[in-house]
Amino acid sequence: MVRSFEGKTVVVTGAAGGLGRALTLRFAAAGARVAALDRDADALQALAPAGDAPSLRLPCDVSDEAQCASAMAEVRRLLGRIDVLVNNAGITHRSAFAATRPEVIRRVMAVNFFGALHCTHAALADLVAQRGLVIAVSSVAGFAPLIARTGYAASKHALHGFFDSLRSELEPHGVQVLLVCPSFIRTGIEQHALAGDGGPARHPQSIVGTRSSPEAMADRIVRAAARGQRLLLPDRVSRLAWWASRLAPRWYARQMAQRLGGEMQGTE
Repeated sequence: MVRSFEGKTVVVTGAAGGLGRALTLRFAAAGARVAALDRDADALQALAPAGDAPSLRLPCDVSDEAQCASAMAEVRRLLGRIDVLVNNAGITHRSAFAATRPEVIRRVMAVNFFGALHCTHAALADLVAQRGLVIAVSSVAGFAPLIARTGYAASKHALHGFFDSLRSELEPHGVQVLLVCPSFIRTGIEQHALAGDGGPARHPQSIVGTRSSPEAMADRIVRAAARGQRLLLPDRVSRLAWWASRLAPRWYARQMAQRLGGEMQGTE
């Protein structure tokens, strides 16, 4: 059975730009009432002023548990319920672990992992009542190593452990959980990456393959959600990484380090 999003209430975190913006517009185009959450209030107000605009814009720092609870309560008050939660908000760092302050990794974990935890906990009663859907935007770094991003990889690995386990609790209640693991997308996350000292990363970024557009990725995610998929490997690099990291983990680690080793330059 294909899930329809017509008339459903969808909450998207990190909605003001990049993949979050594309997901907001894609769900709105599918007939959903979208609540767009982001810590950048000004960017939220500029989001889709016409056409498939979100039904609701709410400033929210997902690393703050109280803000997440307040935002979900406001969605419930104004839109009636929550049918779908998209945990998309995320940040990264690009720095060797030896040159990375622990507080930088705590900051990454606070947004990427605890932000998803906070929002999911605050929306859980609605999701169970509506037999809803949780989408967690992870990464290739959620199942395989990624050089110069130890904290980012840790946060995404944590998402997998959390949501795979939560799925086993929620499936008997009719709630679906989808983990999405893209490789590189043309968004601002890497451009706003943190350096090891907490400032902006200034060294050039390395990538493998080509970057997907946020719009194409959002379309793949919404289609996978409608089909009830549990895991989405949405591009060639993510699919190759999935199998190579399992069947030949040492070879994969060497290839990854060779292709992305430039990320270590100037960060050790």
